[in-house]
Amino acid sequence: MTTTRYALVGLGSRAQMYLAAMAGPHRRQAQLAAVADTNPGRVEWSLARYPELGAPARFDPAELGAAIARGGIDRVIVTSPDFTHADHIVAALTAGADVVVEKPLTIDEAGVARIAAAAAASGRQVVITFNYRYSPRNTALRQVIRSGAIGTVTSVHFEWLLDTAHGADYFRRWHRRKDASGGLLIHKSSHHFDLVNWWLDDQPTRVFASGGLRFYGAANAAARGLGPRPERGTTDSPLRDRFSLDLRTDPVWQGLYLEQESFDGYWRDRDVFDPGITIEDNLSLVVDYAGGASMSYGLNAHAPWEGYTVAVNGTAGRAELNVVERGSTLVDETGRTVVDPSARPDLVAADDNRPVGDRLTVQRHFDTAVEYPIPVAAGGHGGGDAQLLADLFDGPADDSLGRVATWLDGARSMLVGLAGNRSLASGQAVRVDQLDLGLARAALGIAGDA
Repeated sequence: MTTTRYALVGLGSRAQMYLAAMAGPHRRQAQLAAVADTNPGRVEWSLARYPELGAPARFDPAELGAAIARGGIDRVIVTSPDFTHADHIVAALTAGADVVVEKPLTIDEAGVARIAAAAAASGRQVVITFNYRYSPRNTALRQVIRSGAIGTVTSVHFEWLLDTAHGADYFRRWHRRKDASGGLLIHKSSHHFDLVNWWLDDQPTRVFASGGLRFYGAANAAARGLGPRPERGTTDSPLRDRFSLDLRTDPVWQGLYLEQESFDGYWRDRDVFDPGITIEDNLSLVVDYAGGASMSYGLNAHAPWEGYTVAVNGTAGRAELNVVERGSTLVDETGRTVVDPSARPDLVAADDNRPVGDRLTVQRHFDTAVEYPIPVAAGGHGGGDAQLLADLFDGPADDSLGRVATWLDGARSMLVGLAGNRSLASGQAVRVDQLDLGLARAALGIAGDA
C-alpha cells in the first residue's frame, strides 16, 4: 500500500479531525511529515495529543513551499483561518503538491482568481472538504431530485438556523471579522450553497441579499439593556451569562487556546456583544440559477434550536427535508450553556420540545406524501465526516453521486456569498458575471466581462 506524505497547515480545532484520522484509522495510508501553525504552543499541544504521529517536522507557515520541497510532501491539508487559504493553496500548488482545504475555498474574488491561475499552471489537484455532501440525509435528497420524482426543479426554499450555542460561537472568535472570514455568507453558507449547487447540478447567476448585525454586537446589547459586559468568557466575573464561553470547561479548548495565549494573545472566548463585530447575524437572499430555478435562503445565528429546512418544488411535486441537529440548548447546574451536549450526558434540556432527527418527504401532484427512509450515521456533520475522511485518505470507492469536490466546486459555492456581500454593500441585485474572478471565469463557464 502506497503511503502519502502530508503537511498540515493550521493546528486549531478543525485540524484535530485530520490528526485523529492520520493517527488512527488511516495511519497506513497517510504519514504526517510536517506541520505548521503561527502559534508554536498549539503545535506542541496537538502533537502531544496524538503520539502515534511521531515527530513530524515543524515549519513556518510562510515557508510552505520550501517545506514541501525539503520534506518530499505529496499533499497539503489547509485548516488555517479562512483569509490565509489562498496563500497556502497557491504556495502548495506552485511547489508541486496537491491540496486538501477546509471550506471556504477562500474569502474573496482575488483569492479565487489566484487559485484558478495556480491550478491551471501546476496541473495539481485541490479537494475541498464539503462534509455535508456525505451526510445520508443530504445524499437522499440528491437521489430524489436526480430520480425525477418531483420533475424539473422550479424553486428552492432553504432556511438554516444556528442556535445560541453554535451560532454565538462565530461572534466570539476571529470569524467575527469580515476581513478574516468573509462573513457567514462565505464561511458558513458556502456549505449550504454547495449543497444546492450539488442537488440541482446547477450554479447561481444572480443574487439579491439583505441582512445585518441585529442580535449580537455592542449596539444591540445596549439597545436591549444588556450592559455592562465581560470582555471575555473565561472569567469569574459576575457579569458572565449564558452567552459566555469558559474555555476551562473543555480540555481541548483549554489546551488549544487558553494555554497558548502567551504566544500570540489570541482570545477564543471574546464576548458576543463586543464592539468591533463586522459580520451579519441575520441574512436573507434571493438567488437565480442558470437552469431556471430560484432559491430563497435564510440564515439566523441566534435561534433557540439548530437545524435546517429545505423545500424543493418541481414540475411534478415537492420534496421537503427537515433536520433538527440540536433540539434545545443544554445547560449545566449553574445555568451555563454547554456547546457540546455529547460530552455531558447528565445534562437536561432547557426547552426540550423538539425531537432531534431528520425527515424527508416527497409528494407528487395528486398523490399522497411518502416519507423516505434516511440511514443513520454517527459523527460530525450529520455523519458525513467519517465517510469524507475515508474518501480523502483511501480514495473514493464509488463516487457516482459526485461527492468529491474540487476547487471549482469550492468556487461555485462562493459565487452566492461573493455576490451576496456585494449586494449587501450596494443594496442592489448582483449578477455573478459581474464578479472579478480572473481565470476562474472561463473554468466556471461564466460569460461576459466583470
